[in-house]
Amino acid sequence: MKGDERVIESISIKPRKKADYCIPKAWLFERYNGEVKVDGERVFVEPASYFESIISWICEQRQGKKDYRKSLSLQNGITDRNWIKGAIIYSSLVRTTTAYNHKGFGRFEQDDILGYRESGTFLKMIALLPHLVKLGINVLYLLPVTKSSQIFKKGEIGSPYSVKDFLKIDPTYHDPLLEGWDVDDEFSAFVEACHVLGIRVILDFIPRTAARDCNLILEHPDWFYWVKVDELADYKPPRIPDLGFCQPNFENMSKIYDREQVVNHLQKFTFDPKTIDAEKWEKIKKESNEDNFMYNIAKHFGLVTAPGFSDWINDPQPTWDDVTFLRLYLDHPATSEGKIKKDQAPYVLFDVIKASRFPGKVQNKELWTYIASVIPYFQKRFGIDGIRLDMGHALPDELEQMIIKSARDYDPSFVFVAEELEMHRAKEAKEAGYDVIIGNSWWMLPRVHEKTYDFVQSVSINVELPYMACAETPDTPRIAYREKGRFRYLIPFLCAFLPNGVLMINSGQEIEETQPMNLGLDNDACGRFTLSCENEFQGKLAFFDHYAMHWKDSDMIAYLSDIVRLRSQFSPFIIDGLYKPVYLTWQDGKTANISYWKDSEAIIIVANLDEKEREIGIELEKTCGVVLDVQSVRSWNGSTWRQEESKKTLSCKLKGYGFSLYKIDFNRVVGA
Repeated sequence: MKGDERVIESISIKPRKKADYCIPKAWLFERYNGEVKVDGERVFVEPASYFESIISWICEQRQGKKDYRKSLSLQNGITDRNWIKGAIIYSSLVRTTTAYNHKGFGRFEQDDILGYRESGTFLKMIALLPHLVKLGINVLYLLPVTKSSQIFKKGEIGSPYSVKDFLKIDPTYHDPLLEGWDVDDEFSAFVEACHVLGIRVILDFIPRTAARDCNLILEHPDWFYWVKVDELADYKPPRIPDLGFCQPNFENMSKIYDREQVVNHLQKFTFDPKTIDAEKWEKIKKESNEDNFMYNIAKHFGLVTAPGFSDWINDPQPTWDDVTFLRLYLDHPATSEGKIKKDQAPYVLFDVIKASRFPGKVQNKELWTYIASVIPYFQKRFGIDGIRLDMGHALPDELEQMIIKSARDYDPSFVFVAEELEMHRAKEAKEAGYDVIIGNSWWMLPRVHEKTYDFVQSVSINVELPYMACAETPDTPRIAYREKGRFRYLIPFLCAFLPNGVLMINSGQEIEETQPMNLGLDNDACGRFTLSCENEFQGKLAFFDHYAMHWKDSDMIAYLSDIVRLRSQFSPFIIDGLYKPVYLTWQDGKTANISYWKDSEAIIIVANLDEKEREIGIELEKTCGVVLDVQSVRSWNGSTWRQEESKKTLSCKLKGYGFSLYKIDFNRVVGA
């Protein structure tokens, strides 16, 4: 779509003769008045009229002549990035969030016998927007939507983090219902629809690695690391048993270059095929295409790109066989000086891939310029509002700053999310230009008896940058599975009110999905088996396999909607109010407590971290530090509000793992 044409309004779907498109009942758009056949937790609709009813509703929300293809901030003249503090984020892997068996029988398949694409598409993400609006979402965080590789796969389908082409949208996100459409325009229509509804879009960007057959290889094979095919079978990072599990530093790296296992590891590498034989390379390139060039390189040169691995020494995880590292420097790290041969081919070792600590002297400037141009392309072409920068802290500082500056030169309010899990390193992330970190609430909060109190009362307060306050992430176990789901209400409640927290809901959390999307954090190999043996998705991981979530009309949807509504209602308190720990009549480290004071109002949050019921008193004056004339007290315990007796010490009874929110109106007693 070109010029001033509004992409979303161009969507047209060929009508079907009957209602044979099966969707979860939880998706059903309330204003759809077409034919609906109800079958338990699913319904059948006529797809053309169904999608068109949602698109019409979205278009009705337009205001004036705004260009919704630009970021929300550029549309509204916003130049600061404070909007992230009030964000309610929904994280989504598109191909999984809207995956469903649309034919309504048999097993899941990417494209079914009726011509429906059962894996997720941008058209179906548009249809899910009413659900997200009901949840109260105002920021959508999408895992990578770029074209992923189909070789060296870890599962049935390529990982979204195995980037085949940095500038192309993955074609599987095209919906066959949109005949003649290009997937780029479908993505553009989706972002535009989000903006019309006041929802910003944040994407994942992976600047350090690429797919082993990344399309950049065709023009720049020297931007990658290469090994001999014959060496691939036993390729792995060298083990240094006496060092244990540790981060590389200058001292230990200088020493391990002398180790036999490291010497053997370096011998596996070779120069790129173009450097070896430029004439042969040009011939192979002409005979190849984007899909088969790696096979031809392996066949005619006996070479293949090197698999990636962790930058920690003696990390127990296996090699990352679906990705390879980009060659950020054209020389070797200083730690190798005097340790390697003069004709040593470019290689991958712990220091090489930890370029933030071990930069080279010769920058691969052309590659850096390319990397820094990717985000502006997505800003200008699709109007995205922010980026989560994958492993940004491992990049050279100069490159990291190039990436951030390039984006903000175009849109000053463009937000960067740091993949930083350690809360104490938020200061470094802030100094580097990030606006929010991932943090570790997903790890500490579910450990209710060991870590939750410390996180609420100390860690969350002393962090120098906002963090994602979440019960789960795409990389972690599901909160509905941990401890048999007994904390699935408590933890989201705390997340909504934590100091410095940015509330995030992971796709599937609202329907109490138990199957993790990945095993990357706080999990093990057994963690992938949360379903019954009869379930077709038992053992499947959405990062690597086709997976359709178990959509149901769960009361968790209404509960999270209430939590989000309260978070939004009281965000002025949380963001701008004065935080104070709550003065309780009795405290043993098992009652998490938070309060915010603003003008003549306050909110108080208390949560029982014990399975036993408890009664406590909340001392308002001792909490606030001044004499109060309490005018009104209301409480919310997870379902309804009720009026409480207006007095200076509130009596609070909490069930096991129960919680309450109090809203207090008061006057300060002058001269008391």
